[in-house]
Amino acid sequence: MTDRIREIAFDTETTGLNPNEGDRIIEIGAVEMINHIPTGKTFRRLINPGKPVSEATIRITGITDDHLRDKPPFEHPDIIEAFLDFLGDATIVAHNASFDRGFLNMELQRCGRDIIPEARWVDTVQIARKRYPGAPASLDALCKRFDISLESRTFHGALLDSQLLASVYLELLGGRARAFAFEPAFDSSNYKRPAAQQRPEPLGSLITEAERAAHAALVEKLGPDALWKAYT
Repeated sequence: MTDRIREIAFDTETTGLNPNEGDRIIEIGAVEMINHIPTGKTFRRLINPGKPVSEATIRITGITDDHLRDKPPFEHPDIIEAFLDFLGDATIVAHNASFDRGFLNMELQRCGRDIIPEARWVDTVQIARKRYPGAPASLDALCKRFDISLESRTFHGALLDSQLLASVYLELLGGRARAFAFEPAFDSSNYKRPAAQQRPEPLGSLITEAERAAHAALVEKLGPDALWKAYT
Protein backbone atom coordinates (compact mmCIF):
# COMPACT_ATOMS: atom_id res chain seq x y z
CA MET A 1 0.00 0.00 0.00
CA THR A 2 1.37 3.44 -0.96
CA ASP A 3 2.26 5.70 1.96
CA ARG A 4 0.06 8.77 2.40
CA ILE A 5 1.96 11.88 1.26
CA ARG A 6 0.49 15.16 2.54
CA GLU A 7 1.68 18.40 0.95
CA ILE A 8 0.49 22.01 1.02
CA ALA A 9 0.65 24.22 -2.08
CA PHE A 10 1.37 27.63 -0.59
CA ASP A 11 1.55 31.26 -1.73
CA THR A 12 1.80 34.70 -0.15
CA GLU A 13 1.08 38.27 -1.19
CA THR A 14 3.17 40.94 0.51
CA THR A 15 3.49 44.70 0.93
CA GLY A 16 6.79 44.61 -0.96
CA LEU A 17 9.66 42.35 -1.90
CA ASN A 18 11.99 42.29 1.10
CA PRO A 19 11.06 40.96 4.56
CA ASN A 20 14.41 42.21 5.90
CA GLU A 21 13.40 45.77 5.08
CA GLY A 22 10.09 45.66 6.91
CA ASP A 23 7.78 44.28 4.24
CA ARG A 24 4.99 42.07 5.59
CA ILE A 25 2.55 39.41 4.42
CA ILE A 26 -0.92 40.67 3.49
CA GLU A 27 -2.45 37.40 2.26
CA ILE A 28 -1.74 33.69 2.58
CA GLY A 29 -3.32 30.92 0.58
CA ALA A 30 -2.87 27.16 0.84
CA VAL A 31 -4.23 24.03 -0.84
CA GLU A 32 -4.02 20.58 0.70
CA MET A 33 -2.76 17.73 -1.49
CA ILE A 34 -2.73 14.04 -0.63
CA ASN A 35 -0.46 11.90 -2.81
CA HIS A 36 0.02 14.99 -5.01
CA ILE A 37 -3.72 15.41 -5.70
CA PRO A 38 -5.71 18.39 -4.28
CA THR A 39 -8.29 17.22 -1.72
CA GLY A 40 -10.50 20.31 -1.90
CA LYS A 41 -9.38 21.60 1.52
CA THR A 42 -8.04 25.14 1.32
CA PHE A 43 -6.91 27.97 3.61
CA ARG A 44 -6.99 31.71 2.91
CA ARG A 45 -6.60 34.78 5.09
CA LEU A 46 -6.17 38.50 4.47
CA ILE A 47 -3.80 40.03 7.02
CA ASN A 48 -3.36 43.57 8.33
CA PRO A 49 0.39 44.24 7.93
CA GLY A 50 0.42 47.37 10.09
CA LYS A 51 1.92 49.40 7.24
CA PRO A 52 0.83 50.69 3.81
CA VAL A 53 0.69 48.40 0.80
CA SER A 54 3.01 49.42 -2.02
CA GLU A 55 1.65 50.72 -5.30
CA ALA A 56 3.32 47.82 -7.10
CA THR A 57 1.51 45.33 -4.86
CA ILE A 58 -1.83 47.05 -5.46
CA ARG A 59 -1.30 46.84 -9.23
CA ILE A 60 -0.45 43.13 -9.02
CA THR A 61 -2.97 41.96 -6.42
CA GLY A 62 -5.73 44.57 -6.34
CA ILE A 63 -5.44 44.51 -2.52
CA THR A 64 -5.47 48.00 -0.99
CA ASP A 65 -5.06 49.37 2.52
CA ASP A 66 -8.84 49.65 2.76
CA HIS A 67 -9.19 45.89 2.17
CA LEU A 68 -6.87 45.17 5.10
CA ARG A 69 -7.85 47.84 7.61
CA ASP A 70 -10.26 45.64 9.59
CA LYS A 71 -8.32 42.37 9.17
CA PRO A 72 -6.37 40.77 12.05
CA PRO A 73 -2.56 40.89 12.21
CA PHE A 74 -0.48 37.79 11.56
CA GLU A 75 -0.05 37.10 15.28
CA HIS A 76 -3.81 36.82 15.82
CA PRO A 77 -4.83 33.21 16.60
CA ASP A 78 -7.20 33.22 13.62
CA ILE A 79 -4.12 33.66 11.44
CA ILE A 80 -1.07 32.01 12.97
CA GLU A 81 -2.74 29.25 14.97
CA ALA A 82 -5.26 28.41 12.27
CA PHE A 83 -2.59 28.30 9.58
CA LEU A 84 -0.16 26.16 11.60
CA ASP A 85 -3.01 23.76 12.40
CA PHE A 86 -3.85 23.54 8.70
CA LEU A 87 -0.19 23.07 7.78
CA GLY A 88 0.58 20.38 10.33
CA ASP A 89 3.77 18.51 9.45
CA ALA A 90 3.13 18.60 5.68
CA THR A 91 5.73 19.45 3.08
CA ILE A 92 5.23 22.95 1.65
CA VAL A 93 5.20 23.36 -2.13
CA ALA A 94 5.86 26.91 -3.34
CA HIS A 95 6.85 28.64 -6.56
CA ASN A 96 10.14 30.41 -5.92
CA ALA A 97 10.03 28.96 -2.43
CA SER A 98 12.82 31.12 -0.98
CA PHE A 99 10.58 34.19 -1.34
CA ASP A 100 7.58 32.70 0.49
CA ARG A 101 9.81 30.95 3.03
CA GLY A 102 11.60 34.22 3.86
CA PHE A 103 8.34 36.05 4.51
CA LEU A 104 6.64 33.23 6.42
CA ASN A 105 9.65 32.60 8.64
CA MET A 106 10.01 36.34 9.31
CA GLU A 107 6.39 36.46 10.50
CA LEU A 108 6.86 33.33 12.63
CA GLN A 109 9.98 34.77 14.24
CA ARG A 110 8.15 38.01 15.05
CA CYS A 111 5.65 35.86 16.95
CA GLY A 112 8.38 33.93 18.78
CA ARG A 113 7.59 30.73 16.87
CA ASP A 114 9.93 28.22 15.27
CA ILE A 115 10.75 28.81 11.61
CA ILE A 116 9.97 26.17 9.00
CA PRO A 117 13.29 24.74 7.79
CA GLU A 118 14.26 24.64 4.13
CA ALA A 119 14.16 20.82 4.15
CA ARG A 120 10.35 20.96 4.40
CA TRP A 121 9.98 23.02 1.23
CA VAL A 122 9.67 21.98 -2.41
CA ASP A 123 10.43 24.67 -5.02
CA THR A 124 8.52 24.20 -8.29
CA VAL A 125 10.73 26.78 -10.02
CA GLN A 126 13.71 24.51 -9.48
CA ILE A 127 11.77 21.48 -10.72
CA ALA A 128 10.66 23.37 -13.84
CA ARG A 129 14.16 24.61 -14.64
CA LYS A 130 15.56 21.10 -14.41
CA ARG A 131 12.79 19.66 -16.57
CA TYR A 132 12.73 22.48 -19.15
CA PRO A 133 16.20 24.09 -19.20
CA GLY A 134 16.20 27.57 -20.69
CA ALA A 135 12.39 27.81 -20.86
CA PRO A 136 10.37 30.42 -18.90
CA ALA A 137 9.61 29.10 -15.41
CA SER A 138 7.07 31.62 -14.13
CA LEU A 139 3.75 30.29 -12.88
CA ASP A 140 1.97 31.93 -15.81
CA ALA A 141 4.37 30.37 -18.32
CA LEU A 142 3.97 26.91 -16.81
CA CYS A 143 0.17 27.22 -16.78
CA LYS A 144 0.30 28.03 -20.49
CA ARG A 145 2.68 25.14 -21.15
CA PHE A 146 0.35 22.69 -19.43
CA ASP A 147 -2.86 24.25 -20.80
CA ILE A 148 -4.08 25.25 -17.33
CA SER A 149 -6.66 28.01 -17.64
CA LEU A 150 -5.72 31.49 -16.40
CA GLU A 151 -9.10 32.94 -17.33
CA SER A 152 -10.08 33.75 -13.73
CA ARG A 153 -6.70 35.33 -12.87
CA THR A 154 -7.35 39.05 -13.30
CA PHE A 155 -5.10 39.73 -10.30
CA HIS A 156 -2.56 37.66 -8.41
CA GLY A 157 -4.13 36.15 -5.30
CA ALA A 158 -2.59 33.79 -2.78
CA LEU A 159 -5.35 31.17 -2.84
CA LEU A 160 -5.90 31.26 -6.61
CA ASP A 161 -2.16 31.05 -7.21
CA SER A 162 -1.94 28.12 -4.77
CA GLN A 163 -4.65 26.31 -6.72
CA LEU A 164 -2.85 26.96 -10.01
CA LEU A 165 0.40 25.86 -8.39
CA ALA A 166 -1.14 22.56 -7.27
CA SER A 167 -2.13 21.87 -10.89
CA VAL A 168 1.31 22.84 -12.19
CA TYR A 169 3.01 20.67 -9.56
CA LEU A 170 0.98 17.67 -10.66
CA GLU A 171 2.07 18.25 -14.25
CA LEU A 172 5.72 18.65 -13.26
CA LEU A 173 5.54 15.30 -11.48
CA GLY A 174 4.32 13.50 -14.55
CA GLY A 175 1.02 14.86 -15.72
CA ARG A 176 -2.67 14.43 -15.26
CA ALA A 177 -2.47 10.67 -15.83
CA ARG A 178 -1.59 10.51 -12.12
CA ALA A 179 -5.01 11.92 -11.29
CA PHE A 180 -7.13 9.59 -13.47
CA ALA A 181 -10.10 8.19 -11.58
CA PHE A 182 -9.75 4.46 -12.02
CA GLU A 183 -12.41 1.92 -11.12
CA PRO A 184 -12.70 1.11 -7.40
CA ALA A 185 -10.11 -1.33 -6.14
CA PHE A 186 -11.04 -4.97 -6.73
CA ASP A 187 -12.54 -6.62 -3.64
CA SER A 188 -11.82 -10.34 -3.63
CA SER A 189 -13.76 -11.07 -0.41
CA ASN A 190 -17.04 -11.78 -2.20
CA TYR A 191 -15.56 -13.03 -5.43
CA LYS A 192 -16.50 -16.56 -6.58
CA ARG A 193 -14.60 -18.07 -9.47
CA PRO A 194 -17.04 -19.31 -12.13
CA ALA A 195 -17.07 -23.06 -12.60
CA ALA A 196 -14.97 -24.27 -15.53
CA GLN A 197 -16.99 -25.62 -18.41
CA GLN A 198 -16.44 -29.34 -19.10
CA ARG A 199 -15.75 -30.69 -22.58
CA PRO A 200 -18.46 -32.96 -23.96
CA GLU A 201 -15.79 -35.55 -24.77
CA PRO A 202 -12.41 -35.82 -22.95
CA LEU A 203 -9.33 -35.15 -25.06
CA GLY A 204 -7.37 -38.21 -26.04
CA SER A 205 -3.84 -38.78 -24.81
CA LEU A 206 -1.16 -36.86 -26.72
CA ILE A 207 1.66 -39.19 -25.59
CA THR A 208 3.10 -41.44 -28.31
CA GLU A 209 3.78 -45.12 -27.73
CA ALA A 210 7.53 -44.46 -28.02
CA GLU A 211 7.34 -41.77 -25.31
CA ARG A 212 5.27 -44.07 -23.08
CA ALA A 213 7.85 -46.84 -23.43
CA ALA A 214 10.77 -44.49 -22.73
CA HIS A 215 9.04 -43.22 -19.59
CA ALA A 216 8.36 -46.76 -18.35
CA ALA A 217 12.01 -47.70 -18.88
CA LEU A 218 13.15 -44.64 -16.91
CA VAL A 219 10.82 -45.43 -13.99
CA GLU A 220 12.07 -49.03 -13.95
CA LYS A 221 15.63 -47.80 -13.53
CA LEU A 222 14.60 -45.91 -10.38
CA GLY A 223 14.18 -49.19 -8.49
CA PRO A 224 11.29 -51.09 -6.90
CA ASP A 225 10.49 -48.36 -4.35
CA ALA A 226 10.24 -45.50 -6.87
CA LEU A 227 7.31 -43.23 -6.10
CA TRP A 228 6.41 -43.00 -9.78
CA LYS A 229 5.45 -46.73 -9.73
CA ALA A 230 2.45 -45.88 -7.53
CA TYR A 231 1.01 -43.86 -10.42
CA THR A 232 1.69 -46.22 -13.31
